[in-house]
Order: sequence, then C-alpha cells, then structure tokens
Amino acid sequence: MFDQNKARLQPLVEKLRTEGVGNWIGGKRAKAASGKTFETRSPVDNSLISEVARGGAADIDAAAQAAKAAFPAWRDYPADKRRKLMHAIADRIEASADEIATLECWDTGQAWRFMSKAALRAAENFRFFADRCVSARDGQNLPSADHWNVSTRTPIGPVGVITPWNTPFMLSTWKIAPALAAGCTVVHKPAEWSPVTANLLPQLAKEAGLPDGVLNTVHGFGEEAGKALTEHEAIKAIGFVGESATGSAIMAQGAATLKRVHFELGGKNPVIVFADADLERALDAVVFMIYSLNGERCTSSSRLLVQKSIADEFLEKLSARVKHLKVGHPLDPATEVGPLIHERHLGKVCSYFDVAKQEGLQILVGGARHENQAGHFVQPTLVRADANSRLAQEEIFGPFLTALTFETEEEAIALANNVRYGLAGYIWSGEMGRALRVADALEAGMVWVNSENVRHLPTPFGGMKSSGIGRDGGDYSFDFYMETKMVSLARGAHKIQKLGA
Repeated sequence: MFDQNKARLQPLVEKLRTEGVGNWIGGKRAKAASGKTFETRSPVDNSLISEVARGGAADIDAAAQAAKAAFPAWRDYPADKRRKLMHAIADRIEASADEIATLECWDTGQAWRFMSKAALRAAENFRFFADRCVSARDGQNLPSADHWNVSTRTPIGPVGVITPWNTPFMLSTWKIAPALAAGCTVVHKPAEWSPVTANLLPQLAKEAGLPDGVLNTVHGFGEEAGKALTEHEAIKAIGFVGESATGSAIMAQGAATLKRVHFELGGKNPVIVFADADLERALDAVVFMIYSLNGERCTSSSRLLVQKSIADEFLEKLSARVKHLKVGHPLDPATEVGPLIHERHLGKVCSYFDVAKQEGLQILVGGARHENQAGHFVQPTLVRADANSRLAQEEIFGPFLTALTFETEEEAIALANNVRYGLAGYIWSGEMGRALRVADALEAGMVWVNSENVRHLPTPFGGMKSSGIGRDGGDYSFDFYMETKMVSLARGAHKIQKLGA
C-alpha cells in the first residue's frame, strides 16, 4: 500500500506543479487578479507541491458578486433537485477519495490511516445534508386565540466560509454542504497552509451539475483575502474554523456590515479518568484523542486529569504506549504520527519543549524534534505538569499531552474548567451518577462519557467561552445559514382598535 500511495502521488504533484492551484469564480478557474502566487510545500521533506493563486480584495469581490448573482436561482432551486445534485457531488467525492487522501497526506502531513477516511466523511456530510434539503425550510404552527402563526425558514444569502488546515477537505464540506442545502451560495477561503484539495471540490461540484457561481473558492492569506471576505457587504454571514484570536479579528471586521458569525475555535480539552473507570479502554481513548491526526485538531484531549490513586500506574502504561507510537511518512499505512503542517507551527510546538524545561516539569516521553530532521517531525510528548503551567493553559495543537492529577470529583471539575476554552470534555468513570454530575458541571459545548470523540451528524457541535459561538450539525447548521420568518394569519374575529373614528 505504501508503494501504491507513493506511485499515485507522483503524477498528481507533477500536474499541480504544471497547472498550479487557482481560484474558482463563477464556474471557472482563474488566476489571482494581481497575478501573484505563493508556494505550498510538503511538510514531509519541504519540497514544492505547487504555486497557489494569491487572491486579494479584487478576487473576493468577483467571487462575492458571482455568489450574489447566483443566489436567487439557487434559493428557488427545487428542494428535491437540490437533494439529487448534492448526492451526485457525494458520488464524485467518493470516486476521488484516494486522490483526495493522497494529496491531503502530502500537503498536511496527516497519516494515511486517518486521511483515507476523510474524503468518505466528506461525502457523508454531503449526503446527510442532501437528505435534509426537503425539510430545511420547515417551521412550526403556533396558533393563538385569534391567529394562526406559522414559522418558516429562508436562506440568508451569499455566505463566506473560512476553513482550517488540519483536515481541510472534510472540514470544508462540514461547512459548505449545509450552506448549499439551505439554499445559500458560498465564497470559500481555504487555509493557505493546505490549499491543494480545495482545488478539487468546486470542480467535482461543477461536474455533478452545480450551477455556476453557487460555490466559489478564493485562495490567499487571512490579512488579504480573508479580511476582504469578512468585510464584503454582499456576504451575509461568516462560518469560520480556526484560532480564537482570528475569530476575534473576524468578528471585528464583520461588525460594520452586521454579519452573522459562527465560530468553531480553539480548545484545551480535558479527559478525566477516575479510578473506577475501565482503565484499558480509557488508556486507548487517551492515546487516540491526542496523538491521532498529529494532535492537530480542536477536539484533542490535550489535558489528562487522572485520579491520584491510579496516577503512577496509569502514566507508566501511557508512557509505554507513547514511546511505541510510529512516527513516519504519512503515506505509509503503518504510520501513526506524521510531520506537523508547517515550519512555523513546528517552531510553535517545539517552543513548548523549552517551556517544560523552564518550568521544571517532568518530561515523561519525548520533548524534542524527531530524528528525521528533513521534515517537520516531532517526538510524541507526555509531560507531567500542574494546573497553572502554560502547558496546561495554552493550546499547543500537536502530539503533546499534559498530565495533571486530582483527588476528588470537585477538584477534577475545578481543574477541567480552569482554562479559557470550553470546546469538549471526556469523562471515564464506572459510576454513571458521577459521570453525569461531572458532565453537567463541565464548561464545554460537548462532553463524551466513556468514549472518545465519536461524531453523530444530527447532534450539535460547538463550544463555550473562547472556543466558539454557535453550533453546527443537523438542523443546528440551518439555524445559522437561514433566517426564521413568522407569518401570522388572522381568523377575522379579533377586535381592532378604532382611532380617529
């Protein structure tokens, strides 16, 4: 399989180097209006993948105007036809799954064992929201004594979607599919660190029959293309996944045009292991939820809170597992941890090795760059710390786990909530009553009990505090991409006051 993957990669990269990665506006591929480009390089060996169109305000304006022009027809597109079209897009995504996975591994450094399934999850996102097209505008009947009050939903208009670099293709569909199902048109600004597969989605959608202008893509930097998108008056809402600081900037930039915003931001998520838990299953979940996907995901359980009575034994077993993680080439199916996305991110993660030493913390495993210095590889790391350490407070976003201990249920809750983030939490306990009490007390938008992060698409996804605003998933996505309208129908019998009679 490794040789197969490498053989598949070569012609894909050669094609990218020849053609480049362009914008997609009004149903056509386009260079940046300025003619500028930027490079995307592989974190595996820093080799050039492609030149990418460096979009700016002019490109965003062209895309926004295309989305605005396409909106009325797409808004009124019959729901059953929209459903069939979105299933056709999903079919093309599935047919291209190996190509998408190969490019994502090379562009992001994520391991094949995870990215091979990402395209299939992207297709599932399209199918899930496709089947909700027919009911997307449904509302409620809320009768009063003298009126029938009926609510309905209508698409908000052209929207902007700004997506992250960690699992770019799948996460873009997580935003774009519900927007299209709702009847919105889209301008997508992908992350500049992983732009390659964003080149594929609008092409696949056009092949499936998506009308021109409904889905537009503009590549570029946040301070240029991203800022222009968040400020554009034709764009009615911004859906963003990324860092909390960037979310704050987007909110400020969209204030002048009163944009609706949905943010899925950073996390410093606790996994709480009580002494009465199934410790073997808990151990599997703890390792998976921080070291899979290179630790580069918002829902990673990057803080381990383990009860003191079992801490030494649990950390000893955990250390052994971390030492045996296979770090390697992302296209190798045996690889569990690949290289970090970008040299700047590599520098950030490595800086926390120095923080651990400066704070005098116990580094149980790792704590340095990996021996493969050609790419952006680091050693999977486990550090024992205290609650106020920077390692326990700041989002590192890498294969880096910070372990803390607690004695009581109340202390566990206090430690878990002692951060500015509130995205997810994980609880392992054999006593369900306690698990439910802790779940209720956690300041987090999502909590899993005796489980790792297992997503169910109809459920709400999002965070509290500095981890975000709003919820994705199921009909919660439609709450963002649609306006609710109330129509009141008088029965003709209520009294109307007479003035000036």
